[in-house]
Amino acid sequence: MADGPGGRDPDVPEPAVRPLDAIDRDILQMLQKDGRASIRSVAERVHVSRANAYARINRLIEDRVIRGFGARVNHERAGQGASAYITLKIVQNSWRTVRDQLRRMPEASHIALVSGDFDVLILVHTPDNRALRELVLTKLQAIPEVLSTRTLLVFEEESLDATAPDA
Repeated sequence: MADGPGGRDPDVPEPAVRPLDAIDRDILQMLQKDGRASIRSVAERVHVSRANAYARINRLIEDRVIRGFGARVNHERAGQGASAYITLKIVQNSWRTVRDQLRRMPEASHIALVSGDFDVLILVHTPDNRALRELVLTKLQAIPEVLSTRTLLVFEEESLDATAPDA
């Protein structure tokens, strides 16, 4: 079965949305800053028992509020020194097809269907400008539903997450 957004099975319906309280929001904020925080430290920080913190985190995962845990990567230090936002104009009603092809591109770190002068915005990371050129000319422009592309080079980037190290 194919995975959908957040690594979920698209054939399984979304769970009902349950409202979050202040403790849930505090837990989310803490885990966004440190996804490796222990249950004990989460419980102490939000002033609940470990069992309560564990149950709340599991509920947030089951409700798909938390989509996963991962590492924030310094792409330049990881050998991905060229970054760009690429805009795509696509054939009307082809978003799902294009999205599925973009998901398979390891260079793409974020894709979005947007409004305005273009249809899709992609953030990509490649080793260098030559690889970026190849990505645009041989991969993206080869997708039949892609009508045009525009590449915006990223000269410098900074995470707005207060705990992330500077790029």
